[in-house]
Amino acid sequence: MRFPPRALLLLTLAFIGLNLRPFLTGIGPLVASIAADTGLGYRGLAWLTILPTLLMGAGAFLGPWIQRELGGRRIVLGALTMLGLGSALRIAVPGGSALIGTAALCGMGVAAIQAVAPSLIKEHFPRGVAPITGVYSAALMGGGAAGAQLTPVLADIVGSWRGALAWLAAPAGAALVLGWWVLPRTERASAGHTAVAVLLRRPRTWLLMSCFGLVNAGYSSLVTWLPAYYLTRGWSETHSGGLVALLAVAQAAAALSLPALAARHHDRRPWLWLTLFAQATSFAGLAFWPDASPRLWAALGGAGLGGCFALSLVVALDHLREPEQAGALGALMQGGGFLIAANGPWLMAVLRERSGSFATGWLAHLACVLIVIYLVTRLAPDGYGAAMNGTQASSRPGTA
Repeated sequence: MRFPPRALLLLTLAFIGLNLRPFLTGIGPLVASIAADTGLGYRGLAWLTILPTLLMGAGAFLGPWIQRELGGRRIVLGALTMLGLGSALRIAVPGGSALIGTAALCGMGVAAIQAVAPSLIKEHFPRGVAPITGVYSAALMGGGAAGAQLTPVLADIVGSWRGALAWLAAPAGAALVLGWWVLPRTERASAGHTAVAVLLRRPRTWLLMSCFGLVNAGYSSLVTWLPAYYLTRGWSETHSGGLVALLAVAQAAAALSLPALAARHHDRRPWLWLTLFAQATSFAGLAFWPDASPRLWAALGGAGLGGCFALSLVVALDHLREPEQAGALGALMQGGGFLIAANGPWLMAVLRERSGSFATGWLAHLACVLIVIYLVTRLAPDGYGAAMNGTQASSRPGTA
């Protein structure tokens, strides 16, 4: 059976997306073994998430300019090479500092891919931005689920957490081969540098960054500390890793379904509020009733985070007609957002050390979600044109 070129491109983007989270989510279930072997404390372990997230943020700011110079194809192929190399090197890391270095290499690769993915979607699927963004986001979250569930199993099989994390280089290598074969070799010229300069002067860009960052700070903290939280409550590595896998599966399901459901609606805000209320319930449950229904809290948190991630990308792309400008806005939202999100695990580590409990950190994230619930009121679609004054605003979401 021969796939149409667009279908093959979508499958390729989805498979690439599967590789963008396992190197992060695979750490949590193995945190006790890593700490015992490397001597890293809570703050040191937090850097395994903080540093890649910071790099995702910085890379997103540079993404439109790099895409103009190199093109999306070269960026994605080079980034997959870095991601695979960063994972493979974990087989031989001698200690905590080297492990953090591999996290940085993986983070740079993911940063580059995430920076160019929105413009690729807008350019090649202009009439289906919402559902295609949902497929890409769902793949990204699904990869996170696989990483959380498989790394403790692999660690048992190979007898080493280093070997388990190094195995993640294999799917990255497969994605590299597929991307080399499928990704378009000809691309339209990009005006990314100009778009970035203009967009950074728009208050709406900073509003989108803030919303994205405050929400994804919760994601960073959950994948870093949710397994550790339940390890302290007597759970095993495999079962605590299962919570992160459940969280990621719920993320993938919501990231796939909610943009498709919202595609026919001019105003995406009710769907965003739905995801935010799910997150609020999750953080409240983790803080006040952690043993009442851990799997429910994980599933609600995952669904809220996954749906919000995908819908946030959709809203950013809705604002502008031109793929280069819309992609630049999506990249900037992720860039500033990930710089904010990187503080989540560090905040949790500090609060955990000072209070002796993770509950204080979950309450801090609950407060962040409540702030975003208010900020989303300002994302009325009829105001896109005024918010993007001086740029080619989209007259209707999801259209080219």
